[in-house]
Amino acid sequence: MVSPGIHRLLARLSGRIPRWRARNGHRRPIMRNLALIAGPMVLLVPLAASAPSLGGSPSAAGSASAAGSPASAGPVVNLALAGQASATSSESGDPPANAIDGDAGTDWCTSSWTGSLVIDLGQVRSLNDLGITLDATSPSASATIQVATQSGDWQPVPAARNVALDPGNPMYVPLPGGTQARYAQLTVYSDTGADVCVGEFRMFGPDPAAAGMDLGADLSFTPQELAAGAKFSYRGQQQSPVTIMKENGANYVRMRLWVDPPPGYSDLASDLALARSVHAAGMKIYLDIMYSDFWADPTKQNIPASWAGQDLAQLTATVQSYTQQVITSFARQGTPVDMVSIGNEIRNGILWPVGEVNDPSVPADYDNLATLLKAGVAGARAANPAGHKLLIMMHYDQGGNNALSQAFFQNLVSEGVPFDVIGLSYYPFFHGTISQMKANVDALATQFHKPIVIAETQYPWTLANGNSPIGDSTGNFVWEPSQLSTGYPASPGGQLSFVSDELSILAQVPDGLGAGLFYWAPDWIPGVGWEPGAGVGTPNANLTLFNSQGTALPSIGIFRNPAAVCASFDPYDVPCVIGS
Repeated sequence: MVSPGIHRLLARLSGRIPRWRARNGHRRPIMRNLALIAGPMVLLVPLAASAPSLGGSPSAAGSASAAGSPASAGPVVNLALAGQASATSSESGDPPANAIDGDAGTDWCTSSWTGSLVIDLGQVRSLNDLGITLDATSPSASATIQVATQSGDWQPVPAARNVALDPGNPMYVPLPGGTQARYAQLTVYSDTGADVCVGEFRMFGPDPAAAGMDLGADLSFTPQELAAGAKFSYRGQQQSPVTIMKENGANYVRMRLWVDPPPGYSDLASDLALARSVHAAGMKIYLDIMYSDFWADPTKQNIPASWAGQDLAQLTATVQSYTQQVITSFARQGTPVDMVSIGNEIRNGILWPVGEVNDPSVPADYDNLATLLKAGVAGARAANPAGHKLLIMMHYDQGGNNALSQAFFQNLVSEGVPFDVIGLSYYPFFHGTISQMKANVDALATQFHKPIVIAETQYPWTLANGNSPIGDSTGNFVWEPSQLSTGYPASPGGQLSFVSDELSILAQVPDGLGAGLFYWAPDWIPGVGWEPGAGVGTPNANLTLFNSQGTALPSIGIFRNPAAVCASFDPYDVPCVIGS
């Protein structure tokens, strides 16, 4: 994440998709045409089998999952992403493929008051639940859903014989336990006579690629929050964010490390204590070494004060010895690091000006950076205990920009920098649409054949500023509707749907190379400032997975079956919707 001081500038520079839609070069109003046709429209979607996972567990595939409970193994993913779509008719500019592309901001629209969507999985699959997002500007609609193991042998879904669809909010429909089906049919009926637009139709089921993912959160603020008196709870039980995340499917914790930060912020002693809690919870450790005394990101990569004045040769030796010392310290206390990033969001290099890079089109510009990165890798590997697997990540920030991402990692590969994992930050309000993220991870996997982890991501659960009630004027990273992604409201339900779609995209990355996802600072609630003297507010107050009082939001279940999470908080409504 970029340092909080520049968040508003970056947000203003981030172009957002307008609510008005341009079709065939003409702007159209929210209400669509009222043309009628005699019969429903049919959308046929054949789905390929999912790719094998990298180190995944095959046990989750092809069997009825227990993910009807939020506490079960997961996550389940949207199997429809692997499909192909066709339709008897559709609005120009809103093709059938948009209904299954993993992005609720792109639509398939009927050209009539009614239409049917048929999904063909290509084979009988185990299904847990179904999900639907109706475009926020679509008219309200009713729907029926049926499933079948053989073409034409439709069986009504008991909970979806006649359901009301809520425009703009992700909705979930339960399937009976043990459901197996090859086909699903969604038929929609406009309540106003206008055509209906479906942002996404989802078919949730187990996938071995998802079962093997590294799932976690950056909990670097946890020690400070607890020291400041914050209390965190989940379903009425007070717990640490570490154990709450573990209970909700996380298997990793990410923690940042600064060389000599202000008192109370993430230094080696603080990280070692956090690592002991993480290890005791049975989780793995992902260490983000920043090689700076404080925030380091594409806008700043300052040399630590104690390293000032060193030239390239001296900094190379310092980086190697420092990294070796750090990794040794974790191993010595019985909490070895499982994954380490050599630098944080290093698009513009590290240790400026010595390791600074400016132009990815000039490979020679990367010579100094490559030397420093190689030193960090050598130090980490030298300190790693024998027999322990340590993954080396290179962390880039432009998760939705393939041109920049490709150029950066190609320069590292050309320079001979050794690494195991491609790490990306992906914040939609900074880095583009989820479709752009999907295009990027798919292309990077195809080109570099390395596992890909979304190392940082977030989405807002409200646009309200949680700092104001405590008398702090700190602004939010995300504060206005134009920063939201179309199809994902600023609500716990929007958070849950967004991350679920990210995970589904990763599960379909070519060759099973979608390796994991980490949510940034889910616990950074008001009470701890981003730097000393900046007050006790946080620009992250509406991007957490806890409310401002530390109570876990429904979106704490981002690594679970979203339909089951929704039902656990709202067991009576069908379709299930998590509101604000």
